[in-house]
Amino acid sequence: MIENLADELKKIVKGDVENADSVLSEYSHDASLFEVKPKVVVFPKDAEDLENLVKFVGDRKKDDPSLSLTGRSAGTDMSGGPLNSSIIVSFGRYFTKIGEVGDHSVDVQPGVFYRDLEKETLKKDLIFPSYPASREICAVGGIVNNNSGGEKSLRYGKTENYVEQLNAVLSDGKMHTLKPLNRQELEAKISAGGFEGGLYSKMYKLILENYDLLQQAKPKVDKNSAGYYLWNIWDKEKDVFNLVKVFVGAQGTLGLLNDATLDLIPNEKYSRLVIVFLYGLEPLAQLINDVLPLKPESFEAYDDNTLKLAMKFFPSFAKLMGTKNILSLGFQFLPEFMMMLKGGLPKLILQVEFVGNDEKEIDAKAQALSDRLQKELKLRTKVARSPRDMRKYWLIRRESFNLLRHKIKDKHTAPFIDDFIVNPEHLEKFLPELNALFAKYTGLIYTVAGHVGDGNFHVIPLMKIEDPKTKQIIEELGPKVYDLVLKYGGSITAEHNDGIVRSPYLEKMYGEKVYELFEETKKIFDPQNIFNPGKKVNSSMEYAMSHIREHW
Repeated sequence: MIENLADELKKIVKGDVENADSVLSEYSHDASLFEVKPKVVVFPKDAEDLENLVKFVGDRKKDDPSLSLTGRSAGTDMSGGPLNSSIIVSFGRYFTKIGEVGDHSVDVQPGVFYRDLEKETLKKDLIFPSYPASREICAVGGIVNNNSGGEKSLRYGKTENYVEQLNAVLSDGKMHTLKPLNRQELEAKISAGGFEGGLYSKMYKLILENYDLLQQAKPKVDKNSAGYYLWNIWDKEKDVFNLVKVFVGAQGTLGLLNDATLDLIPNEKYSRLVIVFLYGLEPLAQLINDVLPLKPESFEAYDDNTLKLAMKFFPSFAKLMGTKNILSLGFQFLPEFMMMLKGGLPKLILQVEFVGNDEKEIDAKAQALSDRLQKELKLRTKVARSPRDMRKYWLIRRESFNLLRHKIKDKHTAPFIDDFIVNPEHLEKFLPELNALFAKYTGLIYTVAGHVGDGNFHVIPLMKIEDPKTKQIIEELGPKVYDLVLKYGGSITAEHNDGIVRSPYLEKMYGEKVYELFEETKKIFDPQNIFNPGKKVNSSMEYAMSHIREHW
């Protein structure tokens, strides 16, 4: 055990090393329900600092096995991914450079906030499409390491499709460039030997010997953030071997990200939202069948509790919408208030977005869908056309979790079943079964929001962390929900990743053989277990339950 860890680290890095109680307390939490107190927080200044940190831990691992490094960007993770009892490597202070935006890509460091990246890309009418709902507060490091997705993933897919290449410090303490390799380039890497040659040789052998098993293991849903994406590494048809595909979404367990080259897409000019109000789930299957063939940009949902929250906290929404006039904002919500007076709030509010460069075309498409749903399914609908009206609905969808975190005084968000996905054709049966599970816990309040277009839902219970019954509910309800998800062929996490909360369920989801391949992958990349231990592999429910926050 190193007695003066902070002092030792100050000798090897140019950046800041801090271990004040206030700093350690801040970095003991993310947006999850966990608390893990680190020994020290390092704010590296450059790539050399990252290399020195990895070498430092690698050299001292034998004497102090508890030493490890966990990367952190904005700290908005909901799974406990950036929490660690050793050294936190925080990228938000100095790793904030955005390279020149090119015709279709940009180089970005992990501490860059997505909101700042978008400001730069929009100057060239380009956008990085896999941003999550937390777009105003999240950073690129988390987006890449969690393989994030969001409202545009229905059309464009997740982050794994948009990382062209990346630079990362691996367990040998050196910077490596990961990018797609053809057969000749792969053989050259292997022939060169050394750490990198061994890495490529072992990973190629693992994939080759287990190719069919891995293809069968790939979740049959549109989005997945569970486990290591071993099935994506080797494109057999194109004969391309790409370790970027396993690093993205690995949650910092394979190395420290220095920067990534992100692919961008053109930003289309016009948008329309069709708002659909569902008072029961019966029309949901037919509704989905009517919407998806139209290829919307996004197809989102949130429940009545989410809408109530938005209307309850008008001042916060006024600030988010850039207005100080509460009365003006109240008029914007007048239709929703009238809805409550006439027939109560709907159980689900859906929003279907059409985007394009021909305003008349998307306007006609939105109106045609609205008319069809009213006529054929007898549903109440609305077409939101003005940017201000559309922004109101998007804010309800995007900001609900932040409002929950900061505004509910006696209860707190407990995201332990917050990101499952099942194929949309199963939702009509799946959702009532899910509600039946929740109904067994009298008084449990929860909100539902998500991406109905691909069957990905975020269910956030509100609980009293101090209540002893809370841990019991988490221990009982989590396995039941995930069993239901797997019964319908889904994934336990579509976007938020495994972290502390879901890593213990990976063997149940994939089976023993595939889980052993995950363990082998970790050993190949990180034989000394330097990077973010206890995530993906070598986790336990006992550890998770013992680190639930006791106070907020």
